[in-house]
Amino acid sequence: MSKICEGRIVIVTGAGRGIGRAHALEFARQGARVVVNDLGGEADGQGSSSGPADEVVEEIRAIGGEALANRADVADWEQTKALVAETIETFGGLDVVVNNAGFLRDRMFVSAEEDEFDAVMRVHLKGHFCTSRHAAEYWRNQSKAGQPVDARIINTSSGAGLQGAVGQSVYSAAKGGIASLTLVQAAELGRYGVTANAIAPAARTRMTEAIFTDMAAPEDGAFDANDPANVSPLVTWLGSKESRDVTGRVFEVKGGLIGTSDGWRDGPTVDKGARWEPDEVGAAVHEVIEKSPVPQKVFGT
Repeated sequence: MSKICEGRIVIVTGAGRGIGRAHALEFARQGARVVVNDLGGEADGQGSSSGPADEVVEEIRAIGGEALANRADVADWEQTKALVAETIETFGGLDVVVNNAGFLRDRMFVSAEEDEFDAVMRVHLKGHFCTSRHAAEYWRNQSKAGQPVDARIINTSSGAGLQGAVGQSVYSAAKGGIASLTLVQAAELGRYGVTANAIAPAARTRMTEAIFTDMAAPEDGAFDANDPANVSPLVTWLGSKESRDVTGRVFEVKGGLIGTSDGWRDGPTVDKGARWEPDEVGAAVHEVIEKSPVPQKVFGT
């Protein structure tokens, strides 16, 4: 069987556990050299440990792969700059950044606190920005120097970011921002040989198993639709050279399902051809709503 990422050099953030760990292992099985980035924190982002990243590196080496453990804080500008530099120095380049690191601080909107907002936005949205930004600078410089570039950014959004989720206002806002960031990265970086796509995965992880109690693995040996490893084949394909014609997309993935999310599009309009009077606006708004598809429900409603 061919290895679709043979020789590719990949950074996976948040790769010590759950979906990120599955990504790192699958990239290694597909022939990639993998930088396993993980701060080793708890599900709420507290604490740190070298254990998770080191363990995944050992798993990769046990199957004959090459891997490097890294504990950079993905939302720290200088640490992620050093992460990219260490990857290039160790393996001779960089082809793929998979932004996966994150944690939850769930709370109803009216009870959410400022420090929770800052923490979640920092690790999810800024965390997606920092590593990708330093990688993009490296790829742009390569392209301008006449070097061939066939690089990938793969971001992690969420159904909560695409449709919203009750009790996850801050997380939803961060994940929605990631989806928009992906579109801009795709539009701006294509000229340098870089694609950018995002996934909205559903799987059993530390972050989901406490919320969704129906995600337990089946005991009868049936297909485990919630196994995080189900998400990784799509991600490794997106990281391969085969995906160079796919960019600016958000994919929903769970179990054996792969789909695209359609996102915001221009909808029906009413044009008066002149400025509206305030008492005219209501009728116009209801007219365009009647012509529009019914929005998808927010998760939890």
